[in-house]
Amino acid sequence: MLVTPPNRLLRLVIYKNNIMDIPAYIERLEEKIGTDNLQTNYPHDQLTITVSRDKIQEALQFLRDDDEALFDHFMDLTAVDYIGKQPRFQVVIHLVSIPKSQRIRIKINIDDDSAEMPTITGIYPAADWFERECYDLYGIRFAGHPNLKRIMLYDEFEGYPLRKDYPIRKRQPRVELRKPEVRRSDETVEPPR
Repeated sequence: MLVTPPNRLLRLVIYKNNIMDIPAYIERLEEKIGTDNLQTNYPHDQLTITVSRDKIQEALQFLRDDDEALFDHFMDLTAVDYIGKQPRFQVVIHLVSIPKSQRIRIKINIDDDSAEMPTITGIYPAADWFERECYDLYGIRFAGHPNLKRIMLYDEFEGYPLRKDYPIRKRQPRVELRKPEVRRSDETVEPPR
C-alpha cells in the first residue's frame, strides 16, 4: 500500500515493473523551468533528467542550492554521439549530493548544427577541464567558458576523434617536436612583474 506523504502530491513513475517516486525537488524544478524543458526517467534505477540546453544553468543552480537536493559535488561531464539521429549529440552530467547520499544524471540534447551549450563552470568550477575535454574530442563548444582550448590533443590536430564520423585512417599534419622547458629544482625563479 502506498501512503501519500503530507504536504505534497506523490508522483510515481513505473519503470521496468518498479514503482519509483519522483522527488519533490524535481517537481519544484519543473515549476521553475517549465515542464516542456524537463523530462524525468529512471534507467538502471538512477534518476535521470533531460533538460533543454537553454535552461541548463538555471536547473543546475537549483539542484545545487535546493535544501532537499543539495547536489554539491560535480562528478563528470561527457558526450555521446548518436550519428544519424536528431539531435545528434547528448552531453551527460553526473552530480552527487554528499549530504543526502543521492546521485543524478542530467542529459542535454544538442543539435549537430550548433554543437554548443552554455558553460557550467560558473556553477561547478570543477567542470572546467571536463568541458575542455568534451570540446577537444567531440567539438562541442561551451559558450562563456573562461579558457576553451584543446587539452588533450595538439593545436594543429584536425577534427574531433570521438565523433562517429571521424575517419579512422585519417592522417594528421606533422608538427615539429616540442621540447618542454626544463629547469633544475635548485634554481630560483623570479615571478614575472
